[in-house]
Amino acid sequence: MNFDYDLFVIGGGSGGVRAARVAAADHGAKVGLAEESRMGGTCVIRGCVPKKLMVFASSYPAAVEEARAYGWNASAGAFDWPMFRGKLEAELDRLEGAYRKTLLNAGVTIHDCRAVLEDAHTVKLSTGETVTAKHILVATGGWPFVPEFPGSELALTSNDMFHLEKLPKRLLVVGGGYIACEFAGIFNGLGVEVTQYYRGAQILRGFDDEARGHVAEAMRARGIEIHCGTEVMEMERAGEGVKVTATDGKDRTFDAVLYATGRVPNSHGLGLEALGVKLGRRGEIVVDGHSQTAVPSIYAVGDVTDRINLTPVAIREGHAFADTVFGGKVVAADHELVASAVFTQPELGSVGLSEEEARDREPIEVYSAAFRPMRSLFAGQEERVLMKLIVSQDSRKVLGCHIVAPEAGEMIQLAAIAIKMGATKEDFDRTVAVHPTMGEELVTLRRPVRKA
Repeated sequence: MNFDYDLFVIGGGSGGVRAARVAAADHGAKVGLAEESRMGGTCVIRGCVPKKLMVFASSYPAAVEEARAYGWNASAGAFDWPMFRGKLEAELDRLEGAYRKTLLNAGVTIHDCRAVLEDAHTVKLSTGETVTAKHILVATGGWPFVPEFPGSELALTSNDMFHLEKLPKRLLVVGGGYIACEFAGIFNGLGVEVTQYYRGAQILRGFDDEARGHVAEAMRARGIEIHCGTEVMEMERAGEGVKVTATDGKDRTFDAVLYATGRVPNSHGLGLEALGVKLGRRGEIVVDGHSQTAVPSIYAVGDVTDRINLTPVAIREGHAFADTVFGGKVVAADHELVASAVFTQPELGSVGLSEEEARDREPIEVYSAAFRPMRSLFAGQEERVLMKLIVSQDSRKVLGCHIVAPEAGEMIQLAAIAIKMGATKEDFDRTVAVHPTMGEELVTLRRPVRKA
């Protein structure tokens, strides 16, 4: 059978774009790609990139305060949100254009429209056109989830936070995951009065308990009001604000409410189940180790598969798919020991097992140090950093590393290389420290603080 394309990709985010480019440019495949929104997907348009730029923007008041402690006659002045937002949107336009140019240069045909599957080899576009492909890749990502309750339509999601007309004076953030905590820190840094509700006992579930407790303490010290064990019961419009009734029995009014209670795979309405593609409980597309679904011609990568929902993972999955299907070599994306960073203030960097996960698997030693770093100490600030290693008593391998500190994301990237290579605690010990740095603590932790 003659197909219109060797590969048709649904979704122009990080995973889909990488798969399309590699298949076309590196392996000579004829590729089409459909994106119904903006090229670049969640990461570039409404996630990692604009979020990190907002983190940078929000860090300057603290930097100016610190500068005064170092002898500078400095003041921050007022934050110009419209100016920043305009520059932010211009940067996103530039990045979207770069993604589009990359695809076109690789020879990919771009369809700026929605696409759904009609059968195992046929895609119907919202333009009315129908195209066929030997292989179809679904890379439609995820979408913010807001539960239904009275007044839930008043909630904003992370998609909305980059395009606000003006900054709220009082913001409620609902949720305890990394997106919620990052936005709480961002808006706190921008001068907004931030309250955070989370139904669990501690924020950042899934991360190391000691590390997430350290982050929560630092957030509270910066003025973020965190209420754990608290959920929203209902919301209603109150003038220009939103009145929120919570399970703690209190009513509070905010200028805006951000719901960051998780994301769900963006698989609805694509025609997948009718074709025999299996979906999981949350709507995730079920795939094997090579991103292939139960229908042999249909594959899926990225957040829509709900494996590890990180941009670099989606990119690896998309690249591995293209090499396997079009490059003549069987490649599987490696999901072991994937490092991550939470861009709170201070940041949390993590790779490998938490203390809780590790001790359930085998006997371990825990090495950690919490201290006021030189820079903060001189400025008279109380904020402390945390360096922590989880070590196997048997193999001596470092099973996990957790850092809470400024630039923790930069440090964990380098620590992840050593841990991915199987470094032992003695390998860390043999490494000469770089002094004076925060990171030197990772190679000077001589005695375990506890065993489990």
